Amino acid sequence: MPSLIAEKTEARPNPRQEEAAKAKGVSLKKGRAVTLARGLAGLLALALVWEVAPRLQLVDPYFIPPLHVVLQEWWSMALDGELWKHIRASLVRSVIGFGLAIAVAIPLGAAIAWYRPVREFFTPVLEIFRNTAALALLPVFMLVLGIGETSKIAIVLYACFFPILLSTVTGVANVDPQLLRSARVLGLSPVATFRKVVFPAAIPTIFTGVRISGAAAILVLIAAEMIGATAGLGFLINYAQYNFLIPKMYAAIITTSAIGVGVNYGLVALERRFSRWRPE
Repeated sequence: MPSLIAEKTEARPNPRQEEAAKAKGVSLKKGRAVTLARGLAGLLALALVWEVAPRLQLVDPYFIPPLHVVLQEWWSMALDGELWKHIRASLVRSVIGFGLAIAVAIPLGAAIAWYRPVREFFTPVLEIFRNTAALALLPVFMLVLGIGETSKIAIVLYACFFPILLSTVTGVANVDPQLLRSARVLGLSPVATFRKVVFPAAIPTIFTGVRISGAAAILVLIAAEMIGATAGLGFLINYAQYNFLIPKMYAAIITTSAIGVGVNYGLVALERRFSRWRPE
């Protein structure tokens, strides 16, 4: 009987531990709320400066119009469909190039880190190309692939490829050796070890490169669309600047920034989903 009572007592949750867990949850939510509030305050401060500075003639209102003028132009383009046409063109190019980069870079990076012959074969070539800026090769892509969609997708693929590749190599190569020893003790095959141990452990590092590439996919494409394009946010920015449609230019720039922020937060959420085993 005493042993049974002791077992029941041990099975009960400790009230102090429950209170500590609740306090931790409350403090975590409160911290997130404070962080969000401060971030919104920073954005509001930027918006206020943008609105007030042209009104007070601190900057030339023709070249930097008040924020409400830019937002009115943005809303006008959104209503007549012009904005969505350019957003759709840019997103299609970015998503295709970014997706191809992920599909090629992650398997190749894993093979380079996991197999020595593959690493020795590819390293010299990759070292040459990874130190060559994507935009420096834009004229080459346009000469070889033309000024159509193929060259723009190819430049996005090139810009996104190396951050993902390098982060994959780093993540796979730096897996905790204790995990590999445990896999050998359990009798896992090399393929099973990679699939069940190495790759899940490398995901956080891989996603670092994926997030960098997500931003690069937008930035490089905008520059590519300024040359030889008839649609896309880069084309819109360039067209508005050449025709002195200043509010329209800033509206396109704001849209580009918003897409970049949205892509980054989307990738962060995806990373958390694939690495739920990690502590907060």
